Amino acid sequence: MIALGLRLSLRGGGEAVARLALIGAGVAAGVTVLLVTLSLFNAFQATSARPCWECTTGTAPSGWALDATADGALWNYREDYYAGQSIKRLDAAALGPRAPVVPGLARMPAPGQYYASPALARLLASVPPEQLGDRFPGTLGGTVGRAALSGPDELTVVVGRKPLEVAALAGTRQVDTVETGTGYDDFGDIYRFGFAVAAIGLFVPLLVLVGAATRLSAARREARFAAIRLVGATSRQISVIAAVDAAIGAFLGALLGVALFPLVRPAVADVRITGARFFLDLVAPAPWQYAAVLVCVPLLAGCSALWSLRRVRVSPLGTVKKAAPRPPRVWRVIPLLAGLGLFAGPVFRGEGHKLDEGVAGAALALVMVGLVLAGPWLTMLAARLAARVTGGAATLLASQRLAADPRGAFRSVSGLVLAVFLGTAISGIVPAVVSGQQAVAGGALTGVLRAPLGLGGLPPREGAELLDRLRSYPGVGVLPVYALAEPAENHVISPDGPPPTTAVECAELARIPVLGTCPAGARAVMGNFERVMGLDNPLTVDRILPLSGPSSRPVSTTTGLSLAAVLVRLDATNSADESSAGAGAGRTEADGAATLERVRTLLARYGADAPMTFAEVAQTRATLFTQVENIALGMVALTLLTGGCSLVVAVGGGLMERRQPFTLLRLAGTPARTLASVVLLESALPLVLAAAVAAAAGFGVAGPLIDGLAMKSASPALPGPVYFATAGAGLAASLLVILMVLPLLRHMTAPDNARFE
Repeated sequence: MIALGLRLSLRGGGEAVARLALIGAGVAAGVTVLLVTLSLFNAFQATSARPCWECTTGTAPSGWALDATADGALWNYREDYYAGQSIKRLDAAALGPRAPVVPGLARMPAPGQYYASPALARLLASVPPEQLGDRFPGTLGGTVGRAALSGPDELTVVVGRKPLEVAALAGTRQVDTVETGTGYDDFGDIYRFGFAVAAIGLFVPLLVLVGAATRLSAARREARFAAIRLVGATSRQISVIAAVDAAIGAFLGALLGVALFPLVRPAVADVRITGARFFLDLVAPAPWQYAAVLVCVPLLAGCSALWSLRRVRVSPLGTVKKAAPRPPRVWRVIPLLAGLGLFAGPVFRGEGHKLDEGVAGAALALVMVGLVLAGPWLTMLAARLAARVTGGAATLLASQRLAADPRGAFRSVSGLVLAVFLGTAISGIVPAVVSGQQAVAGGALTGVLRAPLGLGGLPPREGAELLDRLRSYPGVGVLPVYALAEPAENHVISPDGPPPTTAVECAELARIPVLGTCPAGARAVMGNFERVMGLDNPLTVDRILPLSGPSSRPVSTTTGLSLAAVLVRLDATNSADESSAGAGAGRTEADGAATLERVRTLLARYGADAPMTFAEVAQTRATLFTQVENIALGMVALTLLTGGCSLVVAVGGGLMERRQPFTLLRLAGTPARTLASVVLLESALPLVLAAAVAAAAGFGVAGPLIDGLAMKSASPALPGPVYFATAGAGLAASLLVILMVLPLLRHMTAPDNARFE
């Protein structure tokens, strides 16, 4: 039976060859997409599993009595920024001969030297030293190896210093061994959840594609297998022939997909899932994954073929006399309407931000399930409506066929509805979140640089020196934040808020009034001004402002207090040559960027930790959200193409099955273009309908989700032009792929070929 199945598949004439080619092409497209997803996940896993030397915490040093017999090292790790790019910086000093070494280095840099990652070394060579290079004392003495890096674009520097110099930096720790924990500890679960969602969004349409490919010419094969049963074949023998027939095409397609993956691998390596590229050699499926694909895809195809031929096993005559399938019932739309109703209920009732997380999750599940269930009923409804409102022969024939079997018509595109729904919802939420972050505090903090000065801050003398040097820059305003000697115990702005730990001078606070105000006649005021220093979500700032008010406790003087942080307002772009335009305005903007980096270089010398403007903080999160949106859009495009491939397979199979009636219509005088219109309408209507319904549902849930996030600065927004371009291009490409199959119709239905079995 296996030999007979191979002979029927490989030597069954032109129809068998065409069917085998279509199956191979469809499966190859699905396997390529699957390998791309696996390779990106493998690269993420390998990168997150590298030794996280940045996670080394060490212990607080008990004293600074250093001698030649001491072990370990003094480490001071912090982050810096340049032009919105994060720089990982480690200042280290060996305490003895057995000092720990960062992975990727043969030895730690000596005092007066620093090692930089390749990307940072290139950057240092391209910018003026006062903007970046002067932050790192000494000379470039080597390169940080890839074992310490998460990707080729990472900016990392290890600075060698003397023990007393590192001991003077705030936040220094004594380290005996380098920790071997994994990276992405804070966001690993988020990324893994994202991969799981993407896998679901892609795996479902891939299953549909493989299933559609293996069901090509199902009716003709059922008739052939039924004839074989009539001459004495057993049900088991038919199952073997059907499984071999389907598996051989799927296996050839899987081999083709494996061969195509290396061609797309360089482009896949440029995808920035975590904000940076992965190393190219990590972007590859594991050998066992290749083997699993080559084994599981043919098995899946064989199982799909067995399921599609289940009626032949029951009765050999079952394929000759088929009962009309029952039409889908209206109950299929109930879950979809219920899910959308749960989302829209609080909004229509005017309750605003009262969308419970549990209710939102249940509503989202209902919508996703409802989209799949409602698809056949909506397809039948659209087909019947098209038959009523149009009178053309092509539309009538196509709508009647769709109405007769809406489940089969929708099956080919059912996998893309979830991806289009999720992609549309994400594309509707992300622009609102990004715009809300950029508009935080009404834009008053956009150009303000925040710079915490480490645990304990700077002593009064060093703090005064830093302030004098900052104020020497033209167009720069400074708001010093002083650490109180003891936090105020009985003064809080909010009943649940912590007592103030910092204070600012009222004259300086008046320059950034959005942060708060002072009581009448006060020279300085207490407040939790340090709270805005470490926030990585600008939307949170709106919820904690103002930080002081008329009832805040005044402070008599800030003299003698340590400098905990500074807020630097960069007004160079607004104060210099405001009346100039064109090239003058361009020079002012460039001067402002250069001043920002010079200020950051100065702050780095005083141990500032991650000095960033609020605009840069917003841009960092916007980049992350935009990457999520791009992944969602990529998923939408891939699923639209996958849906188009499924339709191509279905169209090819339908042409083979309906060659006889189409040829008779040609003989009766029906033009070939009319038959081509029939096939195009049968294919395009389910695709466009599924995409439109899923997109509408995505728009429907985006607004309530944004409102449920309680974002004061965010409001619902339509997706950007990239979304519409991606969705439109995906639909156009899918329809173009369908059009490529139509030339077969003219050849297969030519009157000269009017010979039937």
